[in-house]
Amino acid sequence: MGGIFGITRKHDCVHDLFYGTDYLSHLGTKRGGLAVAGSDTFTSRVHLLESSYFRTKLEPDLKDLKGNIGLGAISDTDSQPLTFYSHLGSFSLVTVGRITNIDELAAEAGKYRYTFNRSSAGKVRPTEIIAMLLSRENSFEDGIRAVHARVKGSCSFIIMTEKGLYGCRDLLGRTPLTLGCKPGASSSDPEGWVLSSESSAFYNVGFETVRDLGPGEAIFVTPDGWETRIAPGNKMQICSFLWVYYGYPSACYEGVNVEDSRYRCGAALAAEDNVEVDFVGGIPDSGIGHAVGYANYRRLPYGRPLVKYTPTWPRSFMPQNQESRDLVAKMKLIPNRALIQDKRIAFLDDSIVRGTQLKDNVKVLYQQGAKEVHIRIACPTLVYPCPFLNFSPARSALELMGLKAIFALEGKEGKDIERYVNSADPKNAEMVEWIRGQFQLSSLKFQRLDNLVKAIGLPKQQLCTHCWDGSSFGN
Repeated sequence: MGGIFGITRKHDCVHDLFYGTDYLSHLGTKRGGLAVAGSDTFTSRVHLLESSYFRTKLEPDLKDLKGNIGLGAISDTDSQPLTFYSHLGSFSLVTVGRITNIDELAAEAGKYRYTFNRSSAGKVRPTEIIAMLLSRENSFEDGIRAVHARVKGSCSFIIMTEKGLYGCRDLLGRTPLTLGCKPGASSSDPEGWVLSSESSAFYNVGFETVRDLGPGEAIFVTPDGWETRIAPGNKMQICSFLWVYYGYPSACYEGVNVEDSRYRCGAALAAEDNVEVDFVGGIPDSGIGHAVGYANYRRLPYGRPLVKYTPTWPRSFMPQNQESRDLVAKMKLIPNRALIQDKRIAFLDDSIVRGTQLKDNVKVLYQQGAKEVHIRIACPTLVYPCPFLNFSPARSALELMGLKAIFALEGKEGKDIERYVNSADPKNAEMVEWIRGQFQLSSLKFQRLDNLVKAIGLPKQQLCTHCWDGSSFGN
């Protein structure tokens, strides 16, 4: 995915920019950077993060950054922030999302003799595509409308000019963008304003949440205040996976707290379960909230048979090599045999994508003497690859465990997919049983989609649930 952060202050913003962006580190793994505008100059620093952390890489650069307007990014796609010079003036840009028609837009740019700096992977960078669409128009507002009209998939972004920031949420609001302020001497005179992919970046940096931008909305923010430049649309499909997995527990999206929704999600699983177990556990980290909700509802003990060791083992999908990712995933979870041996355990996890890590975790539990392992998954079976934001990451659709099961049961034609994703259909039970057998589990249950929607607490039509039922509208 990725995270973006923008700030305007009446005084130097670099300290707040650095720590605010750092609080988005859980959203991305490949590159991180900062850019500031001040004294008629734009200064930026960008680093690879695949073998280190944002804070470690960027802290030595802070002495070279000065300004009262800034941008930060944690990216899974390209090096950013990027700075551009155009007829609109100088501007820096950060983006988050996925442009599914990026090749089409890049080819079209040839008609305008537009030049791209290809990435090390040999691809055009999404941030450059957005900059091209912006700079072809007569104003930033017209450019933002052009992005909404031309980009397929999804893209939220922040533009930094010498005067302030344009905060722009994607057309259907699939990725969040939140406005915050730093209180000043009086409530009518804040010290600064901030835009962030996630509200959890605010509190410790001294900012308070003001409101979420609406789908397709664009606002202009200066040290003195903000104003709406493009009004929000009336259709939204924010990604449900934010509450299931990607969101930090303290974050709120559309007024719904992540951790609180996970408690409700676990409780919904528990309400339809009567398996006899000795205690409940959660796969660290995102499975923990779901497990607490499950244990509380059933009044069962909560335990930690697998504990996370992070001082030297960062996120498991940071390395680009799959073998290295598997090693990190194994090394960062340490089993506690004293809690596992001869126990019947209900384990909560956020999802099953490819199933590689879950398979290894289950194997460890049995090796440590578990009598029974009952897996409960906080969302339905992932069947459809995400065409909008890569929230169900897999190198190929065929890697998704749900599709593997369907193809194994139906053949490569993949017939009756609609029946398999319907939790009330017998074919859904066949799919779940096939997956259970692959992991040699004592039992396996997935969340029903209607219960997940209730746990989040927003109307179904405002949520993107494409990964589970193939539904979507818009681009």
